[in-house]
Amino acid sequence: DRATGYRVFVDGAWAVLGGTSAAAPLWAALIARCNEALGAPCGFLHPYLYGDPKARTALVPILQGGNGDYQAQPRYSACTGLGSPHGQNLLTALRGDHLPLGNA
Repeated sequence: DRATGYRVFVDGAWAVLGGTSAAAPLWAALIARCNEALGAPCGFLHPYLYGDPKARTALVPILQGGNGDYQAQPRYSACTGLGSPHGQNLLTALRGDHLPLGNA
């Protein structure tokens, strides 16, 4: 959503991006930083994030809003997924006994 997205500097100009086009590279950067801090790839995170209740500390739920078709709600929703990542909490969780998390 250009009204509520991320303000980024792209190709010499400021722009506001949202949705998957903004979230995917931000998640990729976050995971790259976690890999660096861990000294090893954390692997495939989906089963961990969606299945392990301990992973919930790494995600900030989005409880309000919608996209016209779906409304935000606790846990997973079609418009907000599981929520926004909390980077330090994710790194802390990954430093626990959750590695390896799958194939890198």
